[in-house]
Amino acid sequence: MSKKPVILGIESSCDETAVALIRENNDGEPEILSNIVSSQVDIHKEFGGVVPELAARAHIEKIDLIAKKAFDESGVNLNDVDAVAATAGPGLIVCLSVGLNFGKALAVSLNKPFIAVNHLEGHALSPKLNSKINYPYLLLLISGGHSQFLCVEGLGQYKRLGTTIDDAAGEAFDKTAKLLGIEFPGGPQIEILAKKGDPTKFDLPKPIINKGGCNLSFAGLKTAILRITKNIKTKQEKYDLAASFQKTMEEILYQKSKVAFKEFKNINGDKKKIFVVAGGVAANKKIRESLTKLCKEENFMASFPPINLCGDNAAMIALAGLEKFKQKQFDDLSFPAKPRWQLDKDAIFLKGSGLKY
Repeated sequence: MSKKPVILGIESSCDETAVALIRENNDGEPEILSNIVSSQVDIHKEFGGVVPELAARAHIEKIDLIAKKAFDESGVNLNDVDAVAATAGPGLIVCLSVGLNFGKALAVSLNKPFIAVNHLEGHALSPKLNSKINYPYLLLLISGGHSQFLCVEGLGQYKRLGTTIDDAAGEAFDKTAKLLGIEFPGGPQIEILAKKGDPTKFDLPKPIINKGGCNLSFAGLKTAILRITKNIKTKQEKYDLAASFQKTMEEILYQKSKVAFKEFKNINGDKKKIFVVAGGVAANKKIRESLTKLCKEENFMASFPPINLCGDNAAMIALAGLEKFKQKQFDDLSFPAKPRWQLDKDAIFLKGSGLKY
């Protein structure tokens, strides 16, 4: 029996230091051997957001230890590794450089192929870590820094159908949490507070809900939250606003996904309809329920990564590395860190007040 490839994945695009090892099993499916993620919440919470220089310093201090822990947990040793995959972008360049250079150094020392991975491609492929999904599929990528609909036609083949013209969905969650006085990172706490509130209490805007195709906008919603929080006096009002915001986000993503379904079917026909939702916001259970309901109504198959693999992690980077390894898509050690790196290289930049529909 031939040896199945083992891929080392490294992620340091923002404020998580992560290292993972995955192996292809006998059925040709990825198996996670270890997936270690070290968060920097305690470092950044006093600033209310990520401080790039502090994040980079923490990556430098932790990455050796995290890598050792990943190997110890996996039961494999350095010589078992067939390729090293590291996030090269998009992200904070001072943070990206730490993991990228660590990965390059390992690849050189082991004399193994090096693979530069687009962080967004890791998210795009992440549901393959727990389910069998074939191309093509429609992807909704919703995270702290990105919100977009993509037609995933194959490895490295992406067509963007829609994107945010201002803020990302995850950013809207985090900024709303901050305005409600929730400690960073507060986005995930919104859903918890919402359970105590009345979702009909505040009528919040849904920017460009009936125009712009499946493009998204959250800046106007965030501004409305800012205005309302200035007049909130009780805890119950805080819970009601959290509930109203949660409901509004569900409705925006539901309506825009419905538009994206139509565009996807125009491209791929009506035979194969798979909807993948990935990224940190995909961990929001109420959003999962809303989008699963839409899939049942529209006869799409819904697919989500496991909750623990929605946020930034190295298993998804190792998976992208495995997919590229099988196609012998290797990179030179001169490959640069890319703070901006679109999956659809032909997509136009869609941000700013001058955008026309």
